[in-house]
Amino acid sequence: MTTGSSGPGEEVRTDARRSARLVASLPRGELVFALLMVALGVFALAGVFTIHVPAGGQVGPTVFPLFVSILLLGSSLAVVASILRGHRGVPEEGEDVDQSLPTDWLTLVKIVALVVAHLLLIEPLGWAPAAALLFGGVAWALGARRWWMAFLIGAILAVVVQVVFGGLLGLSLPWGPALGWLGRMF
Repeated sequence: MTTGSSGPGEEVRTDARRSARLVASLPRGELVFALLMVALGVFALAGVFTIHVPAGGQVGPTVFPLFVSILLLGSSLAVVASILRGHRGVPEEGEDVDQSLPTDWLTLVKIVALVVAHLLLIEPLGWAPAAALLFGGVAWALGARRWWMAFLIGAILAVVVQVVFGGLLGLSLPWGPALGWLGRMF
């Protein structure tokens, strides 16, 4: 005759089923992204300590990167904890996104390839030509109707950024062989 109480073996199976349901219900995409942000925060924090600081008691070049690294690490850990507690972001009703459509992997691959090409082309071509390719290419990948206009606007924007940040503010953006003459003006 059973009394309705379960033995210790039944409790273990129930806990295992509950744990399996909890793991299956975790939003894997959100969790992976949050964990990548934690890794980026740790990497950025470790990188702050490799910055050469000149001797002296003034505020050095590590203050802002240290602040950003700690902020990134803390916020990403908070997001991971929130996801593990079951809090999920709910899409707004007014968003112009069709949730039933699948991810456009081809567009994502194009954009990733353009970013990698940008990183590889900065040194041999200079920052502005590599950025023009990146800006125009991303506009094209996202569906710009007139691809040539996207690349033209990307080139103009890249040169303006190069002149303002590389020339006027003195940041070390490589001018490259095509714009070396412009770099000598600053």
